Amino acid sequence: MSTATIELRGVTKTYRLGDVQVEALKGVDLSIATGEFLAVMGPSGSGKSTLMNIFGCLDRPTTGSYRLDGEEIGTLSRDGRAVIRRNKLGFVFQGFNLLPRLSAQENVELPMIYDSTPTSVRREKALAALSSVGLGDRAHHLPSQLSGGQQQRVAIARAIVNTPSLLLADEPTGNLDSATSDEIMGIFQRLNDELGITLVLVTHEPDISRFARRVIRFRDGNLVEDLPVVDRRTPPASAGAPA
Repeated sequence: MSTATIELRGVTKTYRLGDVQVEALKGVDLSIATGEFLAVMGPSGSGKSTLMNIFGCLDRPTTGSYRLDGEEIGTLSRDGRAVIRRNKLGFVFQGFNLLPRLSAQENVELPMIYDSTPTSVRREKALAALSSVGLGDRAHHLPSQLSGGQQQRVAIARAIVNTPSLLLADEPTGNLDSATSDEIMGIFQRLNDELGITLVLVTHEPDISRFARRVIRFRDGNLVEDLPVVDRRTPPASAGAPA
């Protein structure tokens, strides 16, 4: 049986807005096994963004336990959480967040600059990550020379270049057309199926959630549904494959 990458026990998150307290999460229990592909759904204000902020060590629970790879994260300091983000997490967002004056390769190298990885190693790892998402021949292109789907591939390469324990994708297809969205989801499936990367995806789109293996739904801060995907979607064979 797979070990758990994520364990939440009794996690709550309360925000204070003036004199009003808002309960964003209300006692969430959740386990995500190593190598799992989980989709998180729910309406705006349901708690899913708060959950992702906790997963991503951008925030911490008000009460309860959050363990990542067996390590208690919820009580770490801000600096401690920053170390976890750098060493164990990869992020992909709806906006590609690429630096416009840097090439694809240079954008992918960015996470390695902060841990003093030698230049030659950075270049080698960045090119390998770009090749893994089918962009080995676009390494020296600027973001403005790439399509939206290609820019998101660069963002995915940047997210996986340091071999994270957990890849978090927040509405990664939100700015893409349907065909390109399917290609991007094909990449995520391949990273999960072939490389065993644990992946958590937030999406509003039911069709996109069906690329995952398991879907959970939030409402009013509560986890209200947790089901396997029985009619899993897969893109055309060529989608998401390395070029």
